[in-house]
Amino acid sequence: MKILLEDESIVLIDKPVGIPTIPERLDTQGSCIKKMLEDTLGQKLFVVHRLDKEVSGLLIFAKNPEAHRFLSLEFEHRRVSKTYLALLWGYMEKSSGLIDKPIRQYGSGRMGVDEDQGKPSQTEYQVVERWKDLTLVEASPRTGRRHQIRVHFYAEGHPIVGDRRYHLPKWTEPLPRLMLHAWKLRIRHPSGKYVETLCPPPPAFEEVLLSFRQKAYHGVGIKEAAGLS
Repeated sequence: MKILLEDESIVLIDKPVGIPTIPERLDTQGSCIKKMLEDTLGQKLFVVHRLDKEVSGLLIFAKNPEAHRFLSLEFEHRRVSKTYLALLWGYMEKSSGLIDKPIRQYGSGRMGVDEDQGKPSQTEYQVVERWKDLTLVEASPRTGRRHQIRVHFYAEGHPIVGDRRYHLPKWTEPLPRLMLHAWKLRIRHPSGKYVETLCPPPPAFEEVLLSFRQKAYHGVGIKEAAGLS
């Protein structure tokens, strides 16, 4: 766990894969990012948003109640810009688009598209690279439903590589991780200034991409897509 930015109001970290943001239902040890960070910083933190256990990348916490209220309202009113990298099964024909499909939770806890009872859910995407059977995209959720990005691309017939919950039978190849990474965040700080942060994918994510590139061809790279080179 790496701290990317810290001041008197917020702390922004690079969350690793495999650790939940908050304690899971059967967790009696409190083994979650929130507790680990509180132990490191020696103070109480306030959860502003969450990342799935299987997802890596940018995660922000508030350090006091005032900052928590401010940031929670920024998220509630959709004034926060979040961008994820997602590797999808299949070749996406469109270079960009908006997935506008309502989502709800079913009795099993699984999320899914439901045109009648679902809550409004929108995800924008932009293609970064394409291979014969794979597409790398930048995905920016306009809304914040649980598992939204995973559900939306699954509903489009392009589930995220490594997703053991939302996948199609023909795409069940085991991989070391879910290929979804929160890599860009733009948010208004409680001081009124804007904070923009970029978090490069971890080695395990890059290694999967490299293995596919070696089998296919080199397209537009991660750094070029981010404007870093």
